[in-house]
Order: sequence, then structure tokens, then C-alpha cells
Amino acid sequence: MKMLDGALEGLSRLYIAVPPLLMMALLLTLFFFTSLGEARLQEASDRLQRAAGREQATLEFETALLATRSGARGVLLTGDDRERDHYRAAAALMPSRLERLRSVYRGDDSDLADIDALQRLLDRQLAALATAVTGTHSVADDALDAADSAPIAALIGRMQARAALDHADAVRGWSFSQEFSHWLTVAGTLFNILLVGAAARLVYVDMRRRTAQAAALREQKTTLEKEVEDRTQALVELSTHLQNVAEHEKERLAHELHDELGGLLVGARMDVSWAEQHLPNVEPAVRQRLARVQQSLAAGVDLKRRIIEELRPTLLDNVGLIAALRWQLKETGGRAGLRCLESYPDEETAFTSKASIALFRVAQEAFTNIVKHAAASTVSVALEIDRAQVVLRIADDGCGIPEERFKATGSHGLASMQHRIRALSGQFEVTSSPRGGTVVAAHIPTANAIAPGLLSATI
Repeated sequence: MKMLDGALEGLSRLYIAVPPLLMMALLLTLFFFTSLGEARLQEASDRLQRAAGREQATLEFETALLATRSGARGVLLTGDDRERDHYRAAAALMPSRLERLRSVYRGDDSDLADIDALQRLLDRQLAALATAVTGTHSVADDALDAADSAPIAALIGRMQARAALDHADAVRGWSFSQEFSHWLTVAGTLFNILLVGAAARLVYVDMRRRTAQAAALREQKTTLEKEVEDRTQALVELSTHLQNVAEHEKERLAHELHDELGGLLVGARMDVSWAEQHLPNVEPAVRQRLARVQQSLAAGVDLKRRIIEELRPTLLDNVGLIAALRWQLKETGGRAGLRCLESYPDEETAFTSKASIALFRVAQEAFTNIVKHAAASTVSVALEIDRAQVVLRIADDGCGIPEERFKATGSHGLASMQHRIRALSGQFEVTSSPRGGTVVAAHIPTANAIAPGLLSATI
């Protein structure tokens, strides 16, 4: 059973731990797929921008070169200063355009070699154009012929062709990366849906398992409560039976002591009295011994009477509860030197046998506790009867009872008093005030304390 409980506990911890782990895996998977797609798209975008930059730089260089040649021809044809300024501005822009080409092709050795060749061709052509612009007409014609742009155009054409190929390849790579990122997102979404479904499934299974466990626990709790209730009822009935048996045994022992031991002691006293009367000339020592025997027998009769009253007060059976309470309070309080206060109904009430013995035993136990533990100087007893209940209240002005003793397992006297009253469907209370003193109160329904035929006549 313990192994099964341990396995179930381990399974429960697993069910609790799996959903968070799946959610963490879900987040990590999403992060991985997103990062991978973004990296590929960024790489493709960088390639596309680099290819577009090369095409743009090549086009700008070619445009600047055409503007320079056009400016030089304009100067030769018109000789206008504005054309000369246009040529100079275009020629001054060529180095920056070439440097721009060098920067965008940086990292590619073959392209950089073409740029170096392009720079050499450009330097010769710019020098030829400068000679044509500043020289005579015949020199200008020779310089223009020397500034042939065909090699430069061919070189730029090759570079533009490679840039176009790079651009097309970058576009295809970007499209592929975008498609790849799309399918990665779809796959990640499907995988995440799968993880969420698995987590939901685990949570559902765990909820069903917990529901089943809760139902089993409720059923087990109901069964245990029923067993506890049955055993408690059995213990209550057993305790009531044992108390009744004890009372019957006390009553039987009291009768035997009264009938048998009492008869023997009385007979012995009568024999000793007869001997004293019929032996007038007996020696003083013998007469003294007979007197001592007579005293011992009288003490034995008193002890017998006191034991009988403790076991089963004859006043309780012959006169009633109020007389028995008065006698018990007088005996106990008188021996302890307590000041006794009493409050009873004006007339003796005919209680049922169970109620009278229960109330008497409660008072007897309370008096004993007061004498032993309370250190009190005053004790009061009050018996009240109305149509609803009979209340016996015993109070003292002693040191009181600590609250923890009310529920202590060793407080058999309090438990016995409480059980006697509850057996009659009553309530038993013990209270102790901070100023000192204890109040014991027993409440019994009047219908359970007084015989039905005597109830209307009593109240």
C-alpha cells in the first residue's frame, strides 16, 4: 500500500511538472524558429542591398563618366565657360564615384582587380580629356581619339553583368528565405499547437485523476466517519453500561454490607453488651477490654454506615435527591471546613433513578475535586427545576481549573460527569473565571429527569 501511494505521489508530481516543461519547450521552439527565420531573412536582405548598391554605384560611375565626356565635347564645340564649368564639376566628381565603387565591391578580389584596372583607364581618359580641353584644335582631336571609352565601357559592362547576376541571386535567396521562414513559422505553429494539445491532454488527465482521487477520498472519509460514529456510539453505550454495572455493583455491595456485615456487627455488639451485664464481678482489666471491643464495634458500625452511604446513599433511595445532596454537602464540607450555601426547591422532587444517581454522582465528584484541588473556602449548590430542564449548579471560590485540563485525556472525573449527563440527553459545562473559582453546571431535560406521571405535579 505504501509503495502504491509512493508511485501515485510520484505520478502526481510528474503530471504537475510536465505542463510547465512543455510550455517552456514551446517558448524555446518559438524563439528558435523565429530567430532562424529572422537570421535567414536578414542575410538575404543584406545580399539584396549589397547587390542593389553595386548596381547603383556602377550606374552612378557610368553616368558621371558620360557627363565628363559630354562636358569636354561641349567645351570643344562651343568654348562656352558654362560648359567648361560643367566639365570641371563632372571631372571632379569622378574620384568619389570610383571610391564609391571600391567601397561597395570591398571583399571581392575579382571585382577589386577590375576596379584597379578601371582606375588606370579612368586616369588616362581624364588626362586625355584635360589635354583636349586645354590644347589646340589639332591636339584636342588627337586627345579625344586617345580618350576612347570602349575599354572602360567593356569593363563596366562586365561589372554590371556580375552585379545583375548577384542581384538576381540575392532576390532568389531572399524569396527562398522568405518562403523558408514562412514554412518554419507554419511548422513552429503546428509544433506549438501539438505541445499545447499535449499539455492540455496532460492537464485533463491530471484533473480526471484528481477528481477520481477526490471522490475516493470523499468516499473513504464518509466510510471513516461512519466507522468513527459507530465506534463512538458503541463506546458511549459501553461506557453507559459499565457505569450502570458499577452502580448496580455498588448497590449490591451496599445491601450486602448493610444486611450481612451490619448484622454481624450488631450481633457482636449485643453479645458484648450481654457479657458486660452478666459478668458483674469480672476483673477491671477484662471489663476495660470489653469496653474497648464495644467502642471498636461501634466504630465499625459507623464505618460500615459511611461506606454504604458512599457506595449508595440510603437517603437517595429512601428520601430523595435533595436530602442526599444536603447530606453529601454536609459530610464533605464539614470535614473540609467549608462554608456551605444551598438552594433547593421547597419540596422534594421525585426524580427518576437514572437522573437522581447521575446528579448525585456529579455533585459527589465535584465536592471531591473542590476539597482536593480548589483550595476554596466557600461552596454553593443550587438545584433548579422548570418545564424545560433541571439544572444542578455547583460553584466554589477556589483557584479554578486551568483551561487545558478541560480537554486533558487524564481528566477522568470530568469525563465521567460529562458522560453521565449526556447519557440523559443533557449538557455538562465547566467554567473557570480569571478571578478564581469554578462552576460546574449540569443541564438535563425535565422529561428525562422526572417521571412523566409526576412531571405535572412537580412543576
